[in-house]
Amino acid sequence: MTRYEELLDELLKECDDPKDLLGKDGLLKQLTKDLVERMLQAEMTNHLGYEKHATEGRNSGNSRNGTGGKTLKTEQGKISIEVPRDRNGDFEPQVIGKGETRFSGFDDKIISMYARGMTTTEIGEYLEDLYGVDVSPSFISDVTDAVLDEVKSWQHRPLDAIYPIVYLDAIQVKVRDSGSIRNKAVYLALGINLDGAKELLGLWIAQTEGAKFWLGILTELKNRGVQDIFIACVDGLTGFPDALETAFPQTQVQLCIVHMVRNSLKFVSYKDRKQVAADLKAVYQSATLDEAEDQLKVFAQTWDARYPTISKAWNKQWDLLNPFFAFPQEIRKVIYTTNAIESVNRSVRKVTKNRSAFPTDESVTKLLYLALHNIARKWTKPIKDWKAALGQFDIHFEDRVPL
Repeated sequence: MTRYEELLDELLKECDDPKDLLGKDGLLKQLTKDLVERMLQAEMTNHLGYEKHATEGRNSGNSRNGTGGKTLKTEQGKISIEVPRDRNGDFEPQVIGKGETRFSGFDDKIISMYARGMTTTEIGEYLEDLYGVDVSPSFISDVTDAVLDEVKSWQHRPLDAIYPIVYLDAIQVKVRDSGSIRNKAVYLALGINLDGAKELLGLWIAQTEGAKFWLGILTELKNRGVQDIFIACVDGLTGFPDALETAFPQTQVQLCIVHMVRNSLKFVSYKDRKQVAADLKAVYQSATLDEAEDQLKVFAQTWDARYPTISKAWNKQWDLLNPFFAFPQEIRKVIYTTNAIESVNRSVRKVTKNRSAFPTDESVTKLLYLALHNIARKWTKPIKDWKAALGQFDIHFEDRVPL
């Protein structure tokens, strides 16, 4: 048995009730206090160059000068500690720096809760209930603001040269702007790289969209290293095809099948949803464009009496949908079966639903970056059947796939 295990056994023997160890004022809290204070004393010894009461300290030019009280916010609640001082006043503790009132792990806990959609008020109430720590919303905002530099680095990081597929999507949020609340769009770019891995390329906030706005985003992607995109899947973004023609003239614009199906089912009653989805699947899984057009007519005959807007929407967007049917099945499958964009949408809606309005654009960026970062951690495998699709990309897009 190790000394560490022996120590744990000794602690457990001393505690008749687990609350004595883990409770709000339990032994764990006292151990944290003792550990921090011992670390601070060790830092002071290192700073002065001699142990407490050692003869080497005589006439050394500096010495210990008592302690000063300090209250820390920790995962065990508030802890009062004694911080050692030196006579020269130049001791700079590292474990708890001057002006710091939070111990390791506390900020990470706040950021984790914020990333999962909890508001600053909700986080404050949770910390008060669980740890007895009074934390203001402004304090929590200051903690989460620390990620903004990380966001800037992420948004400007270099990207791969080639992305066979890029999905572009937008969500609407309300933001306070110049004294009033405005609807703003947050645009997300999700790329599928040559290894079949999903990668969020960036996020951008705008009040309106258009060719100029999209050209700015596409130019940014080029400046970050993107040289070619085979297929850009979009959801009817205004001005995007014109901007794409300028920035990436070889890229094929494809109206996103996933979005079309999602939008079509939005107003379908629950009892009809499964059959409507199956009949739409017959359209986009047709072997040829002619067969797809026939299947859309069958769909209209079946459902127009109850849901006339669905076939109307598909017919209206048909010019942007029909390039899909020129692709072989292997490419089609990775376009419409990947659930990455839907996963992103669900996760983003989950973290934004508790907020009636964001105070600033930066607060939107901060929250969505943290939420998207959590989502991306789960993307550990390439999308299904990617190798077969990559072989077809090589054939369909000739020499644009590197060997």
